[in-house]
Amino acid sequence: MLHNPRCSNSRAALEAALEAAGPDAAASVQVVEYLKAPLGAAALRDLLAVLEDPPSALVRRDPAFAELGLTEDDVRTAEQVAALLAEHPALMQRPVLIRDGRAIIGRPRERVAAFLDNR
Repeated sequence: MLHNPRCSNSRAALEAALEAAGPDAAASVQVVEYLKAPLGAAALRDLLAVLEDPPSALVRRDPAFAELGLTEDDVRTAEQVAALLAEHPALMQRPVLIRDGRAIIGRPRERVAAFLDNR
């Protein structure tokens, strides 16, 4: 799971993932605080290859997006998204859950439960 502990949605998704794993398997839940350990462009391309959402959905459209002068044209392709998020990891949507060769953005929160239940 790609996680930002300052994000309430990300904290809720982590809690749900740990609960779904159960006490015996909770240690198997891998958590990557992507702001402390940013993903490189290659890892981001791998993530985008299994992401069930469009590549551009992985990019937050927050004030930093605008401050960087970015537009939708800058996030049209998976390659553009990977390059952008490698350089500016804070723009990545969170949380991102990865399991069994699939990944989703855990927004809205209801998606997390459905993803974890679908084994």
